[in-house]
Amino acid sequence: MANHRTSRRDFLRLSAAVPAALALGASDARAQAVPRAPTPSCPDPSAPTPRQTAGPFYKPASPRRGSLLEPGMRGTPIVLTGTVLSTECKPVPGALVDVWQADDAGVYDNAGYRLRGHQFTDDQGRYRLETIVPGHYPGRTRHFHVNVQAPSSPVLTTQLYFPNDPANQRDFIFRPDLLIEMTDGSGAKSGTFDFVLDLTNARTRPRRS
Repeated sequence: MANHRTSRRDFLRLSAAVPAALALGASDARAQAVPRAPTPSCPDPSAPTPRQTAGPFYKPASPRRGSLLEPGMRGTPIVLTGTVLSTECKPVPGALVDVWQADDAGVYDNAGYRLRGHQFTDDQGRYRLETIVPGHYPGRTRHFHVNVQAPSSPVLTTQLYFPNDPANQRDFIFRPDLLIEMTDGSGAKSGTFDFVLDLTNARTRPRRS
């Protein structure tokens, strides 16, 4: 009789455990099926992106846009993407990314806003810019000028460079840690650069709309 009671008790305990185990297994399966957001690249989160000179051709109040391309514009198209991160490797949403550059012949438009524009990062700190590969300005290698500013923070002014350009070695301010990671596609190029901002001394600054 005792053996019968023990067996029944064991049976009831196991019966109660099976649905819980099945539910746990289903929960694990659902968790594995949900795609996870990619971790942003932050190889050295303690090192902010280096600052560089703005050069003589910066103009304030550039138009807000994600594409600098215009009909009839000469040059090789390029899509530049990346993320704005803090030194703690956290994405910075709503960060200003303002770009200005030379055209395919190495000439800056100082009368208007050709090849100039700004945008703000999305809620994951990402930006995307369509433009062309800049030409060689006299005495300089190919480069983009960029202002990056997190909300209520100082502006980071820097420049981005292209790998394997022979003029890099002749450029007196070229820095290899500001190289764009390039991918060649069919008819267009793709580049990636993640900006790392030091937000420890953040203070209120006027923001552009």
